[in-house]
Amino acid sequence: MGSFVKVATVDEIKDGSGKAVEANGQKIALFNVGGKFHAIENTCKHMGGPLGEGSLDGNKVSCPWHGWQYDVTSGKNETDDSMDVKSFPTKVEGNDVMVEV
Repeated sequence: MGSFVKVATVDEIKDGSGKAVEANGQKIALFNVGGKFHAIENTCKHMGGPLGEGSLDGNKVSCPWHGWQYDVTSGKNETDDSMDVKSFPTKVEGNDVMVEV
């Protein structure tokens, strides 16, 4: 079990958007879906695109390079289970968004 690390503040990531962050050397894509924060690996399994820069539609992010879609709540790839990305537990403490790594 890892420890929680501050990666952003609540104000930095508006509802319906995401941001690439780093925690203990891990590249993470952090998303705000309806005021709830979700974190997945930032690297698309297809060709390494930055998921944190993708467009968010509900809880689905589309990779900005080739459009592969992932569920930000679980890291599940929409078409191929073998291409899932890791998801990370998140929590909010005060104004800080924390990710467990």
